[in-house]
Amino acid sequence: MHVLDRIARWAAVTPDRPAHLSQGRRLTYADLRRQSDALAAHLACVLPDDRSPVAVIGHKEPEMLVGFLGAVKAGHPYVPIDTSLPEQRIQRILALANASLVLRPADIAHLSQGDAQPPDRMLAPGDPYYVIFTSGSTGEPKGVVITLGNLTSFVDWMMAEHAPVEGQEVYLNQAPFSFDLSVMDLYMSLTTGGTLFSLVRDDIANPRQLYQTLAASQATVWVSTPSFAQMCLAERRFDAARLPTVRRFLFCGETLAAEVAAQLLDRFPAAQVWNTYGPTEATVATTSVQIDRAVLARFPDLPVGYPKPGSQILITDETRQPVPPGERGEIVIVGPNVSPGYLNRPDLNARVFQPVGGQPAYRTGDRGYLQDGLLFFEGRLDHQVKLHGYRIELGDVETHLRSLAMVRDAVVVPQMKHGKVEALVAFVILAEPPTGAAFEITQQLRGQLAERVPSYMVPGKFRYLDVFPITPNGKADRRALIETLA
Repeated sequence: MHVLDRIARWAAVTPDRPAHLSQGRRLTYADLRRQSDALAAHLACVLPDDRSPVAVIGHKEPEMLVGFLGAVKAGHPYVPIDTSLPEQRIQRILALANASLVLRPADIAHLSQGDAQPPDRMLAPGDPYYVIFTSGSTGEPKGVVITLGNLTSFVDWMMAEHAPVEGQEVYLNQAPFSFDLSVMDLYMSLTTGGTLFSLVRDDIANPRQLYQTLAASQATVWVSTPSFAQMCLAERRFDAARLPTVRRFLFCGETLAAEVAAQLLDRFPAAQVWNTYGPTEATVATTSVQIDRAVLARFPDLPVGYPKPGSQILITDETRQPVPPGERGEIVIVGPNVSPGYLNRPDLNARVFQPVGGQPAYRTGDRGYLQDGLLFFEGRLDHQVKLHGYRIELGDVETHLRSLAMVRDAVVVPQMKHGKVEALVAFVILAEPPTGAAFEITQQLRGQLAERVPSYMVPGKFRYLDVFPITPNGKADRRALIETLA
């Protein structure tokens, strides 16, 4: 069944059930269907049937869901953009996406009034469904195209593996809609008649408010990055007594530490903890495993799971040949959940999207190994890292740092703790001898950089050097810089 048909049937089965709750606002399934139909009818009148993207900009307002579905019903993939991004970054994404229309919550509220029949333009399996922009090594964001077929493959797997109780689940939405982790909670919820409960920026920034909101959510399925759960565990009252309805934790986006999983099992003894892995290019996740006491006892470093049915994980060497089981190499994902490629980037697509055995395949650039069918993730082979669930190209941050008038050169490296990226550290050579304190210079640089990149890409620490250590190949010696952080 088409994803949109799965969602639409709940408007008939449970029309008054909330599809989305955010900041006290409630969007029912009947409202979602009526408003997205009306929006789709309007879009069909003003946009050609050319499958061009429609940008939806906001921060977890109910109108964003209306915008997503309205765009798809009108035959256009949507580009979700969160308002937490700097305006300069937003404008660059809009330019790269070549969006045919930009919709904000106020626009959607106005255009979705009334009753109207949607056009007969619904996407086919091979058509783009959404485009999510991720960090790029050259300073340019990359638009990952996900088709309806990719999304359907992911949703079918999640439904089969987790068997949600239809019409009863409440899914916690922590990630912004511009981060593909949100696809997990958004579509698991909507296709099964669940309620998506969104946490907004103000909730997360205010610990007291956050725990009150979590307690009021009545969430049954928790979807977040491991870092967010780790932050919540700092509150001793974060347990089953305060959140008695939570029965499942689903994690993706970064490394799940064994300590975090163990604490969750202690505090939520009736709940399951699941670890998953997958880049945006493979539609949210492609492996999963339940982390129970037996897994914790067996593996100090947790596995990220078994491949989803119909997909395959390969580990290859530098020549792109498979390595024997147990050996390290690059993780390659093969299967129906693999994206057709980056939007308007044939150069990149030729390098990393290369079919295997007639199936779509993606070279992740991640390092890992297989043991007894389980995948273990060991970080990046290149200069890409994950921090708080966000994938960051260090070259992207460096490019924008070097563009600042005060900076002559910059190298950004990850600071690690217990095998996990704890912070980004910028080593900077200033264009002119400093005239003020290092603290003041750092504040200026962080402020200027925050106007160009998202806040999660701004390094937490700055170090100032006259020259960088150099490798025999004449490049900045990143390893030597990282060693100075020990």
